[in-house]
Amino acid sequence: MQLFKELRRRNVFRVTLGYVVSCWLLLQVADVLLGVIEAPGWVLQTLFVLAMLGFPVVVFFSWAYEVTPEGIKREHEVDRSQSITHVTGRKLDRAIFIVLLISLGYFIWESRFKVYDTQAPPGTGQASSVAESGRSDAGAQAARRDAATDIPEKSIAVLPFVNMSDDAGNEYFSDGLSEELLNLLAKIPDLKVAARTSSFSLKGKNLHISEVGELLKVAHVLEGSVRKSGDKVRVTAQLIKIDDGYHLWSDTYDRTLEDIFAIQDEIAGSVVEQLKITLLSEAPRAPETDPQAYALYLQARHTHRQMTAEALKEAEGLYEQALRIDPTLIDAMKGLASNLMNQENHGLLPGGEGYGRARAILEEALELDSDNVRVHEGLGWLAIFHDSDLERAAYHYQYALSLDPSDPEMIGASAALLVHLGRPQDAIGPKEYAIARDPLNPVDHSNLGSIYYFAGQWDKAIASYGRALELSPGYIGAHYFTGVSYLMKGEFEQARTSFLQEGDDEYRVKGEALVHHALGQQAEFEARVEELATRWGGQWPSEVAHVHAWTGDVDEAFRWLQKSVAEEEGAFNPVEPLLGPLHPDPRWQPMLESMGKSAEQLGAIEFSVTLPQ
Repeated sequence: MQLFKELRRRNVFRVTLGYVVSCWLLLQVADVLLGVIEAPGWVLQTLFVLAMLGFPVVVFFSWAYEVTPEGIKREHEVDRSQSITHVTGRKLDRAIFIVLLISLGYFIWESRFKVYDTQAPPGTGQASSVAESGRSDAGAQAARRDAATDIPEKSIAVLPFVNMSDDAGNEYFSDGLSEELLNLLAKIPDLKVAARTSSFSLKGKNLHISEVGELLKVAHVLEGSVRKSGDKVRVTAQLIKIDDGYHLWSDTYDRTLEDIFAIQDEIAGSVVEQLKITLLSEAPRAPETDPQAYALYLQARHTHRQMTAEALKEAEGLYEQALRIDPTLIDAMKGLASNLMNQENHGLLPGGEGYGRARAILEEALELDSDNVRVHEGLGWLAIFHDSDLERAAYHYQYALSLDPSDPEMIGASAALLVHLGRPQDAIGPKEYAIARDPLNPVDHSNLGSIYYFAGQWDKAIASYGRALELSPGYIGAHYFTGVSYLMKGEFEQARTSFLQEGDDEYRVKGEALVHHALGQQAEFEARVEELATRWGGQWPSEVAHVHAWTGDVDEAFRWLQKSVAEEEGAFNPVEPLLGPLHPDPRWQPMLESMGKSAEQLGAIEFSVTLPQ
């Protein structure tokens, strides 16, 4: 108690309060001013650290020193009868009151630019999943205004709707509804829609609305919530304009599961009306199917994307259940075909079984809808990577592009064909177009890295693979291809570091073999080559050929390539830089001609991609 009285007498509490309030006000003003002049973030961080360091100094000073008419003195040097701490205290009270008044005025001014109304429409009981967090200061608004010229006004991101059902397992349904809305809006030619991979990558991150806009490069956000109980569904949706954070529109839909497609149509139509797209094109409508089959499809897709052995098997069963109810549900057919190919790739199905069943499913889907873009994309992928039939792949891809010339997923997929046609430089533009629409998709960044790698642009390849790893740490193959790019630059230690971080055993062993040879470690090199050939040579003989080619064992490289050709390994790509040492050999051109992949044969395959303006 005595200590408390002494702290009060010496004005320690007043000084502490005044210091804290003053520092808060100064940091807020600095935040605004530094934002306007676009100062680097470390400047504000430095000011904050200095303020924190100054706090104990100020507290100690207020305890140990006293302001007197003769100046500042040590407290023990002042006669208590001569002390004027009570006078100093009144002055401090007035100063604190003034600072608090200024702070209040600043707070009121700032709140004019802050998004507080984050609640969903009445009755939902759920705040907006994005707009409820963070602070929008004037500096950030200035930055957004500067960036607005790069963001089309007619652009939108559909964020994953929040699952408010009692059963957490219903999350597949809320995610599925969000994605179907995204797909509907993506059909509007005049509207730029952020791709699913990017918008869904923000799920659960509780970002401020302005951060979403900056990351996805869109001017609007559609978000909401879903509450499902039995066959009853309540959907809440709201459209938010990013530059000011205001709600353009919001609504609540209480329906049965039978009406889920009508809900999608109503929400899409409302968004289109608010964005004034109706002047240019009509709102799309959702294709209807059996609600139970549709729900099973959504659950299968949600499970499939977890990409574990257990998830793939479970998803296969769910796809099949959906197709037993509605055998014409093409989305489920495409999903099942993709699932089977993934299972064979991961060794969960015997060689040929997954691709064989997938081909039959896709061909059946093509009979049901010969103009389905995704089905043609799937058949083109099969033709490239399993059949090594580039002419057939070109047909499917060109036809899919004629159906939807602005579809970013299809345009991005075309880059793979351009690479296999020996035109990696031409593949860069389409893949960059896809990334512009889906900037947080690690798959696209990794694929762009591969294109740069095949084009011999090692530094750009390393940068793209690095971005993929930032978005998805542990991305299979990214560390390996980063290492090979360093290897091509002659930076062997960096290559070794990258190879050792690779999570895929085959890629890691192959990379270690390459770098051991580069460093002259012959015994270690031979051990790794033997392991590579023993464990994976039967499935992927071209991988063994790559190592022998780059290390100068040309005869052994051709032996393994002949094995690849004989076994019709679809992955053998002649533009692989590791095969460069084989190009002068007289056996190289005849081998390419036998595969239909000589420069003349590839040049005769007509395929072109026109990027939308």
